[in-house]
Amino acid sequence: MKTYSAKPADIEKKWVVVDAEGVVLGRLAALIATRLRGKHKPTYTPHMDCGDNVIIINADKVRLTGRKMENQVFHWHTGYPGGIKTRTPRQTLESAQPERLVFRAVKRMMPGGPLTRRQLTNLRVYAGTDHPHEAQAPETLDVAGMNAKNKR
Repeated sequence: MKTYSAKPADIEKKWVVVDAEGVVLGRLAALIATRLRGKHKPTYTPHMDCGDNVIIINADKVRLTGRKMENQVFHWHTGYPGGIKTRTPRQTLESAQPERLVFRAVKRMMPGGPLTRRQLTNLRVYAGTDHPHEAQAPETLDVAGMNAKNKR
């Protein structure tokens, strides 16, 4: 028996829409990362982009468990002297772009590299309920209903 390796002509991408309202961020990010990589498919090939296109709506209503909203702190440096910056998840959700919290969580669940960067272009995150991808006829993925722990 030979190992199956998908070719670009064999890859079939679907469009999936996920409602993040009340869903725990880490569980959502892990599930979305699996969908983007294509590991949920039997035709998964590690070196090919065989994942689905994922649309996340209501990213501003995502939940974090415990005291992570206040106690978790993200640091980065601007490159200038004294340029260390910090921000909590609550500050990110209350900012002008709350979808960044979900995008970065999904990005950090995936391995780094050129293939991951290409797979992340298949992710679209929106703070509200509206999205401009109705023409693709996305099917709904109920993350909150998959497991009782997914929703808070």
